[in-house]
Amino acid sequence: MHHVVLDRWSRQSSFLHSRDPRAKIVTLVILLVAIATAGRALPFVGCGLLLMLVLGLRWARIPVGGALARASLVLPFTVVFAAACWLAGDPTRGLSLAVKSYVSALAVVFVVSTTPLPALLRGFEALGAPRFLLQVVQFLYRYLFVISEEAQHMAKAAVSRGASIRRWTWQGQRSQAAAGTLAVLFARSYARAECVHHAMLARGFNGTLPSLEKNRFARSDAIFALAASFLILAVRIASEGMVR
Repeated sequence: MHHVVLDRWSRQSSFLHSRDPRAKIVTLVILLVAIATAGRALPFVGCGLLLMLVLGLRWARIPVGGALARASLVLPFTVVFAAACWLAGDPTRGLSLAVKSYVSALAVVFVVSTTPLPALLRGFEALGAPRFLLQVVQFLYRYLFVISEEAQHMAKAAVSRGASIRRWTWQGQRSQAAAGTLAVLFARSYARAECVHHAMLARGFNGTLPSLEKNRFARSDAIFALAASFLILAVRIASEGMVR
């Protein structure tokens, strides 16, 4: 699963992994603004930022091909709007939308791949993001693993009983099987969630998730944020100068 791979990448060790999440979040915001507000210089801005991200992935020892493939997950949604712009007689806007979406998605994948989710959420909280929203995100991320585990157990149980989708010859059988599987998965996941919630309450959960680690913004983090932001702005300014 994609979130399992990203979590494994984020637990590696490198200079970029050890940077404070707040420095990476601020740099990410600057990059997203730079690519989102690019006009005629978008081809140069997009290529420059894409090159920066690829070099950053290699520096962090993250598989470049895997990161590029995961960033492409936004393309099916973007292509629909890009095609609508193309058919409306504005192919430039459609291509611009696809480029901005892909580079932005790759930037997000880069940050998530170099920062464990708990540390990333603590960084957002330190920057003033709503705590309730961050808790929802953290619980959602954790329960992805729970639902995945339940689905794997159900698949193994079905195979051990000789179930096979190839034996269902008509579409109605497949639809009924899929609906029944989803219903059972929801019921089992809901029951597991209640057990986890009761266990958390028994351990004194008061609405906040305790953390054994604290983010420390060091001088190296400030230098990293300033240097990365300077490079992003330099790419943007240089690209603007090329189209004049």
